[in-house]
Amino acid sequence: MHTIDARGLACPQPVIMTRNEMLRCDELQVLVSGQDSVNNIRRLADKSGWLVEVSQRSGSFELTLKKGNSAVEPLITPDVEQSCELSSKSVILVASREMGRGNTELGEILSKSFFYALSEANTKPQTLILINSGITLAIQDSPVLEALQKLAAKGVEILVCGTCLGYLNLREKLAVGSVTNMYTIVEILLSAGHTITL
Repeated sequence: MHTIDARGLACPQPVIMTRNEMLRCDELQVLVSGQDSVNNIRRLADKSGWLVEVSQRSGSFELTLKKGNSAVEPLITPDVEQSCELSSKSVILVASREMGRGNTELGEILSKSFFYALSEANTKPQTLILINSGITLAIQDSPVLEALQKLAAKGVEILVCGTCLGYLNLREKLAVGSVTNMYTIVEILLSAGHTITL
């Protein structure tokens, strides 16, 4: 039986690692640190028709997952992804380096978690538009650069505001995506089937 050691990893890494392994095998063990990870993995397994046993040992949790007779392909958000398909013109407008308002450090943690989850999700937007401080996510040494590169490799168009790059003197540090202008941004937003703003 394969074992995944996800102890100490931030959400959503444990559930995504589990989902990826569920695609390859019929039985596995997952080690996690907290109850939130246990709940997320249990929810994934339940919705996918897998059996789950949980035990606690030495300050961590051990989950044993077995594929059930009525198992379906494990999806991170099966209820959403099976009930509604995103338009082929879905756009995410990223206007900040942080996700949400309030604590800056927490906002950056949430942003990193969001882009990691987005890069692993089965459904992808057509376009990501980065403006204002959101452009710093696409530069060298960005904490989400790997996730953005993965999204770009999967065909997601990443557009970065040229005015913002110039104003913040970051044009030479752009590491993913292509430079765009406000006219193009307006055209894309107005023609989008769905727009999400972060």
